[in-house]
Amino acid sequence: MSLYYVFINNIMAEYRVQSEGDSNDFVFTRSFRNTYRMFRSLKNRKGRFVLIIGTPGTGKSANIYSALRMLDLDIYDPTLFLDNMKMSSSEVFHEFFHTLRVDLGVKTNEEIYRKVAEYDAVLLADKLLDSEFLDKDKFGLSLWTENNGIKAFPFYIKVFREYLKHREDLEKINVVIQTALMVKINDVKYDLLTDFSILSEVFVFLMNLFFEVIRISYSEEETVQIIQKNFPDVDEDQVITCIKKYGCRPRFIFEALEKS
Repeated sequence: MSLYYVFINNIMAEYRVQSEGDSNDFVFTRSFRNTYRMFRSLKNRKGRFVLIIGTPGTGKSANIYSALRMLDLDIYDPTLFLDNMKMSSSEVFHEFFHTLRVDLGVKTNEEIYRKVAEYDAVLLADKLLDSEFLDKDKFGLSLWTENNGIKAFPFYIKVFREYLKHREDLEKINVVIQTALMVKINDVKYDLLTDFSILSEVFVFLMNLFFEVIRISYSEEETVQIIQKNFPDVDEDQVITCIKKYGCRPRFIFEALEKS
């Protein structure tokens, strides 16, 4: 089984990277180099707010954690555990900040901003989005969003209002967020930021007005390299056939090859 998507405490779950780990099979793509340069620049700069987006299956986590593994950065990477799928947006919002206060040992939200400013960056990624892989009795923000659909949007509006409210505090903090706005249509998951052509471009354009956006994507050549690095016995023609079916999404191709 491939080690390209690695690790929740050294365990791989459905080819999703859930925490740091080793990978000898990582391919240094254009997207990875952009991600690496962004993280490297955080050491001596503050006030960056970066969104890392990408179509499901492209390996946003793999790029993030592989870059961090190579750099000497002090990263705050919090975990969020939710235990009720019917929680409202307000309840999830309050639980998120309650978790941060407890984790950082502070009493107020204002203290949170002062405390995380001591780090090179705050990373909101797998441990917050997909924490069900850390505790099977809990679940993360992604699964809650997926199950609540349009009802989840007020949460993200609250987060954006918090961002606007604390712009001055955020000038002293670097924030990197692994970002997807998932919807399910006919039991198929889609990302509003990458899967809907012009609509997605409009969303990303608007986000670029406020944030720095890095998109994880691969050329066909890069995808072939990724697949063959992990499945050396698979010839290029077979990989091309998979790309025509699944697109340049390595995780989906890995899953298909594993099943076959």
